Amino acid sequence: MARHLEVLEEEDQLTDELDPAYEPLFHVVLLDDDHHSDTYVIEMLGRLFYIPAGEGARHAAEVDATGRTIVLTCELPQAEFARDQIHGYGRDPRIQSCKGSMSATVEPAEVAK
Repeated sequence: MARHLEVLEEEDQLTDELDPAYEPLFHVVLLDDDHHSDTYVIEMLGRLFYIPAGEGARHAAEVDATGRTIVLTCELPQAEFARDQIHGYGRDPRIQSCKGSMSATVEPAEVAK
């Protein structure tokens, strides 16, 4: 009986590794700088990712207070695309010294099994 359970556990591990539902997840992390307004952050997150203004305001406050905020968690191709969307969004017209888009990075999400 113990051997049978051991074989079933090995099969489950193989299935988990092959199952696309178990693809690793990644965080899209927005990084703070002094050249973008909270309004810019709220607007950008709303336009790019359909994040409501209230949640966008929470992200703006968090990135300002801690230097970073996780805006999305998804599979790697989508996370890289989201990061590239942030990088391509453009400058904040409200701040004269702003030269371009905000920065973002993609980091592995630690998922407990």
